[in-house]
Amino acid sequence: MSKQKRFLLQENELPTQWYNLQADMITKPLPPLNPATQEPLTVEDLAHIFSEECSRQELDMEHAWIDIPEEVQDKYRYYRATPLVRAYALEEALDTPAHIYFKNESTNPLGSHKINSALPQCYYCKQEGVTNVTTETGAGQWGAALSYAASVFGLSAAVYQVKISMKQKPYRSLVMRTFGAEVTGSPSMSTRAGKDIITRDPMHQGSLGTAISEAVELATTTPNCKYTLGSVLSHVTLHQTVIGLEAERQMQMAGEYPDVVIGCFGGGSNFGGLAFPFMRHNILEGKTTEFLAAEPASCPKLTRGRFGYDFGDEAGYTPLLPMYTLGHDFRPAHIHAGGLRYHGAGVIVSQLLKDGLMRGVDIPQLETFEAGILFSRTEGIIPAPESSHAIAAAIREARRCRENGEQKVILFSLSGHGLMDMTAYDQYLSGDLRNYTLSDEEIEQGLSHLPKLK
Repeated sequence: MSKQKRFLLQENELPTQWYNLQADMITKPLPPLNPATQEPLTVEDLAHIFSEECSRQELDMEHAWIDIPEEVQDKYRYYRATPLVRAYALEEALDTPAHIYFKNESTNPLGSHKINSALPQCYYCKQEGVTNVTTETGAGQWGAALSYAASVFGLSAAVYQVKISMKQKPYRSLVMRTFGAEVTGSPSMSTRAGKDIITRDPMHQGSLGTAISEAVELATTTPNCKYTLGSVLSHVTLHQTVIGLEAERQMQMAGEYPDVVIGCFGGGSNFGGLAFPFMRHNILEGKTTEFLAAEPASCPKLTRGRFGYDFGDEAGYTPLLPMYTLGHDFRPAHIHAGGLRYHGAGVIVSQLLKDGLMRGVDIPQLETFEAGILFSRTEGIIPAPESSHAIAAAIREARRCRENGEQKVILFSLSGHGLMDMTAYDQYLSGDLRNYTLSDEEIEQGLSHLPKLK
């Protein structure tokens, strides 16, 4: 087996600013709307739900570079920079002329990229005098990261975890409770939104949309409590750009520049975190890097969804967001990539897709596990099912290079490890997993409930 080659930055090379792609976009994203008035939201409107600073970052279309608070930088130094790895063994197994690199976000203590945004969100809440934070989580990576970050800054945390994911990944709930968070399966009877959903369907196994509804309701009805989000919104992706900014410098160390950048896609934080720093060179300098967002074939908002205003949650508590969506009451299949089972795409990614600056690819569940097994056996890392979508897309590109005789440089994000997802691997190796296919009728059913604008 060929040896890996790792590229690591020195501490004085770590990013001290996040990159805000919105400032450099030629066509800016449409504004989020107040669902009652259908007028563009203000920072003050958003601050009823989120911290004030995150609300400002969400709507910032002017500043390309935003300072990372020194206390957050100090926390980042516990685990950053993460390695950039040349995947020689995977290249050899694929017999491809492509050069494959992956940015390994699984090396931090929480095991995924999610901590990059959990720390600043909890820091801002603490600075503003907030005492309680709440959130939703699917597979549990975000819930674990938020629970840890809350404990770091002395905040109480309440997490609503998608009920089916709680059953599939019980240890993630235990991790959250170990960090001191209260964890509730969603939908639950603890909120009005949860009660309404269970009344309509007592067997509802939950979705990220249902869990968001419950978390937002708790935040808006609990004194001194703010909602924190793990993906979709622009300020979350902003915090994740530490990934791509590090990868830029590390690719320079490797003496190469990516022809293709790939990330798995649920709401957009992981994909945007890696892609946006590179995308600025396409926008400002005319580079021609391709950007691929790899989503589940069973939840294909980028490839089969519709662009329009929609709620970010099932109950309709959130602002109306301009997004590619399958409809806010879309019920995704119970795939093991729980972090990707979300009905909509973030507003920045949606505008980039609309403008042809990136594209989505949908990957069937069995192909993702096949890719994850190959990556495990060549590179020695068991990837999260979410990350395996990016690996599968990278393998497709590498095989295409072999067929066409092209020597492209492929960069993807390994967003997290799969050591708490072994039940899923057991089911795959036992032949108990299957693909899920959505009919056009099912897609149209979800889209038929999009909000009507005046």
